[in-house]
Amino acid sequence: MPRAALFDMDRTLVRRETASLYIRYQRTIGEATWRDAARVSYWVLLYTFGVIDAPGVAAKVMRGFAGMPETVLASRCDDWFRRYVEEHVADRGRAAVAQHLAQGDIVAIATGASPYAARPLARRLGIQHIVSSELEVGRDGRFTGRALEPLAYGAGKVVRAARLAESLGFSLKDSVFYTDSFTDLPLLEAVGEQVVVNPDPRLLRLARRRGWRIEAW
Repeated sequence: MPRAALFDMDRTLVRRETASLYIRYQRTIGEATWRDAARVSYWVLLYTFGVIDAPGVAAKVMRGFAGMPETVLASRCDDWFRRYVEEHVADRGRAAVAQHLAQGDIVAIATGASPYAARPLARRLGIQHIVSSELEVGRDGRFTGRALEPLAYGAGKVVRAARLAESLGFSLKDSVFYTDSFTDLPLLEAVGEQVVVNPDPRLLRLARRRGWRIEAW
């Protein structure tokens, strides 16, 4: 049975919160105001402390995409990654991904973000698989303004990772997961090996108690 390595994106493979980087991009192209940026910063703060209403925030974000063609968001995310994200990709993250690929492991990004945000990073690092939250697309190729359940957050990320495991024939119990966030505890407990990277305070305390590997990228 193959072994898999799962990598969170924000503050793990990428040293920054990509939501904050995307709102900066939106301000550059005239799609967002400083009030929008302040709201995203507040959501990021809530996420960091694990007290965010993820479904509620996701619903608000999804409504903002209603009517947009899927191809437009994909193209914008490619441009955004090149201009705002790539410089923040962690060198040690690149090396860890390369090592797992060289070993023949299945490698996937496991993120609460959308696949459009994760795909440019996956392509850059040679990662073939993505576990993510998904936006509903209508028959006309435009977003409906709704997300497909479950979100790749908390227990929902485990559900989506398990679907990938089933489709590719690996076991989560034989996998390793790299993440910074206490909100990823359900998936950390579902895998066989845990690596906490740049951990938030709660995850750092837990990792020390449980003897999990701790790394700074």
